[in-house]
Amino acid sequence: MASKIAPASQAARTGSNAAFNDKVKPMELRMSNLVAAKAISDAVRTSLGPRGMDKMIQTSKGEVIITNDGATILRSIQALHPAAKMLVDLSAAQDVEAGDGTTSVVVLAGSLLGAAEKMLQKGIHPTIIAESFLKASVKAVEYLTEISTPIDLSDKTSLLRAASTSLNSKIVSQYSSTLAPIAVAAVTRLVTPQSSTVDLRDIRVVKKVGGTIEDTELVDGVVLNQNVIVSAGGPTRMEKAKIAIIQFQLSAPKPDMDNTVVINDYRQMDKVIKEGRQYLLNICKKIKKANCNVLLIQKSILRDAVDDTVLTFLAVKDVERDEIEFLSKSLGCKPIADIEAFTEDKLGYADLVEETSNAGIKVVKITGVKNRGRTVSILATGGNNLVVEECERSLHDALCVVRCLVKKRALIGGGGAPEIHVSRLLSQYAQSLKGMEAYCFQAYADALEVIPTTLAENAGLHPIAIVTELRNRHALGDRNAGINVRTGLISNILEEDVVQPLLVSTSAIELSTETVCLLLKIDDYVQAR
Repeated sequence: MASKIAPASQAARTGSNAAFNDKVKPMELRMSNLVAAKAISDAVRTSLGPRGMDKMIQTSKGEVIITNDGATILRSIQALHPAAKMLVDLSAAQDVEAGDGTTSVVVLAGSLLGAAEKMLQKGIHPTIIAESFLKASVKAVEYLTEISTPIDLSDKTSLLRAASTSLNSKIVSQYSSTLAPIAVAAVTRLVTPQSSTVDLRDIRVVKKVGGTIEDTELVDGVVLNQNVIVSAGGPTRMEKAKIAIIQFQLSAPKPDMDNTVVINDYRQMDKVIKEGRQYLLNICKKIKKANCNVLLIQKSILRDAVDDTVLTFLAVKDVERDEIEFLSKSLGCKPIADIEAFTEDKLGYADLVEETSNAGIKVVKITGVKNRGRTVSILATGGNNLVVEECERSLHDALCVVRCLVKKRALIGGGGAPEIHVSRLLSQYAQSLKGMEAYCFQAYADALEVIPTTLAENAGLHPIAIVTELRNRHALGDRNAGINVRTGLISNILEEDVVQPLLVSTSAIELSTETVCLLLKIDDYVQAR
């Protein structure tokens, strides 16, 4: 009897233990996460650096985007795997924090995941790897801060060098001499000596197709997206302008419900038209009484919200709702929601409002604005839509680079120099540690070399030879040695003017390490229905 029971109870025991000791599932899940995340990282790896390739993306609407901005590429990839989505979010986080280095951060994360995978196969516990990586990233940030050179915001040449470096890896790199000064001037105009950051919403880039990228300019004043309405014979130029932003309709009131009025007598017909005109005349009189001569009219959901007979003023209609805040801040006027509230104190003043036509582009410019807020307008132009879009994205990155220098006022070299330097110091530090930690630090240090390796690969150089030579130069004490992609040699990166803000590198290291640690700590995946 007993012998019959024994196997069953034994099976029960081993069954419960087997469920508890099931190491296969967490391991499989980790591997699947690592593979998915590395796939995303390999997708953007080729577009890193000044010699990186560009990606052509076709959106669901059938539009084509050509870009090599990491954040833009990843935003367009429909990642289904949750771990892959984390890398997409990672590049978005870097885009918010620093604005540049969105490709590097993903490539770095992919390399760290590769290092973690090797450690897991050696049987090191994921928690130990994650903790060591976090410690290593803190060390790495220390080492980076150590080799950075502090700058002053009044030092325009340093800011220009940083902005040009950012633009050099973009499609519009040959125009960096035009775009970099614009980015620097735009941000420095918004900065006060005390400010710790710049709100990029105060810099508006207006895109117009026509001309070339060289026609892109920083406008002293405000540029509008819309054109002046000339159908009613209004002016296109107004000196000593008094500007109102209005949010009500300039037409006879309409009933809420659809209704029909049957008119069977022409006198009644005349009366209706006359009353409508009288109503419009009253509106015009009130506007004239406030001495207003330029109207910016908010886009309305009503049909025929603006009656063209009213527009004897200089009028611009269909101003989008999200532009209102920017315009009222720039022009120093308040939006007016009702004709009864139309008073002179709500108007903005400018010396000149004019619609100019340059290289086939019609733009409305408002210049000489009195008591204007701290805002800047940039007019971005290009031969076709693809170029204009890419020009705007590149400008955004350049603006972010200058903003990074406002947040953390220090520069470091580019060209893989800081990564190799940090990697060397971490390897040295790892030798002073004991046990598993030393292994993990060493793996982290090796993983950082992915940036110089990829830079060399994308430039068509021999990665192993270049990185070995680079390590050698650093070991001999040349801290600023980096890869010069143009000549394919190792040279002093600071003399080549290849510099980047400290914040870009430190935030890339911090964010990528955090993401990797997060992925390592996941051991099960439950789908909620």
